[in-house]
Amino acid sequence: MNTIANRFGPFWLQPGVTSGHMLTLFGGAFSTIGLLTFIALSTPFVLTQYLQIPQGQQGTVSGWLHVYQEVIAIALFGPIGVLADRIGRRAVYVGGLLCMAAGYGLYSYADSLPELFAYRFIYAVGIVAATGMLGTIIADYTEPRSRGIGVATMGVLNGIGVIFVAVGLGQLPQMFVEGGATQEQAGHYAHLIVAGLCAFFAFWMAAGLKSGTPVAKTERLPVRDLMRSGYAEALANPRIALSYACAFIARSDLVLLGTYSVLWGTTTAAAQGLPAAEALAEGRKVFAIASTAALLWLPVMGIIIDRLNRVTGVIIAMSIATAGYLGTIFIDDVLSREAIPLLILLGMGQISAFAGAQTLIAKEATNETRGSVVGMFNVFGAVGILISTAVGGLLFDNVGPHAPFNLVGGLSLLLVAAAVIVRRRAPGPLSDRGAGIALGH
Repeated sequence: MNTIANRFGPFWLQPGVTSGHMLTLFGGAFSTIGLLTFIALSTPFVLTQYLQIPQGQQGTVSGWLHVYQEVIAIALFGPIGVLADRIGRRAVYVGGLLCMAAGYGLYSYADSLPELFAYRFIYAVGIVAATGMLGTIIADYTEPRSRGIGVATMGVLNGIGVIFVAVGLGQLPQMFVEGGATQEQAGHYAHLIVAGLCAFFAFWMAAGLKSGTPVAKTERLPVRDLMRSGYAEALANPRIALSYACAFIARSDLVLLGTYSVLWGTTTAAAQGLPAAEALAEGRKVFAIASTAALLWLPVMGIIIDRLNRVTGVIIAMSIATAGYLGTIFIDDVLSREAIPLLILLGMGQISAFAGAQTLIAKEATNETRGSVVGMFNVFGAVGILISTAVGGLLFDNVGPHAPFNLVGGLSLLLVAAAVIVRRRAPGPLSDRGAGIALGH
């Protein structure tokens, strides 16, 4: 039964979870996703300054680094989820942030590509552990009736953290150069500062997150059962299977938005005769419009989902995503004023898919197997990223800049149809708004 002590602002908390635990988690949401994006900003600098990779080869090398990272993620999300169900979320989260710190600290000291891939492995292990725990812990801490707004709040903090890193930490090398450092020194200093921030937040999570697992030690499932649970739960519960399909779309469309919206704007500007630097600035504007719309829409989507059956929420979320991604076919000039409403809808669609997927898996995964199930959810997301990255690039070059978005829009439409079937046959609770609803039931 809930009391006022188990409420923190708009969030209804599980027994034993305090406002301090939630504030610590919010700090993790702000820092983790933002800090992991620094790798995208720093890799071109490392390839140019330290490894002297020619510009014409950097795209290929960067692509292989990303594929390598996602393969590691696919391999590790499941086992790390099992580990979290056995030893606790806090230990895994802290270990992940410390691996990120080690990866960043070593990254700029690579003397060869094999060495760079080795350091990228350490970093990849870190992001699998750290990001996997974000979705798991918000489900552990909140009751079902406020889980949608919890996921939305985490998403907003993720976005603010990304902006902070892009605008602030992304300028560190240039700031050090202007202060008198060499290019080589500036890169080392920047990476060491980011490594230090990862270590700082690791200690913050260690001090402020709740220890242990949501179930008593005597109630923990054997490791063999946990390893099977990611698949078994999906076979037994159509809503978990649906959430896995949502992860495939939601993770891949995030990559598409961040990669191909910028590329679309940049190539359009370059075709209009703008210099490279100005063309890149125009490309970033396209992404900025869509991502700003996403941040503003996310709390609204969270509130909507909290008032609906979770599968109904997925239907609405993926319908918006379908409209946003298929709507790009009507964009003639992505830099024109006429394109802005469609870019806004694109951003709303991308974040709606994220919110629908996250809240559904958070609702359906039970205490005993949540880490394992969320791990499998993340595996499907990583597979989605791999496929969308490979196929999206080919479509962009050979069909048109709207083609990668249309691909995801078509898949989203199929997912809406699947969600309608699940809603009719296995809808789950009609609402989580009532008090005293047990987690995972």
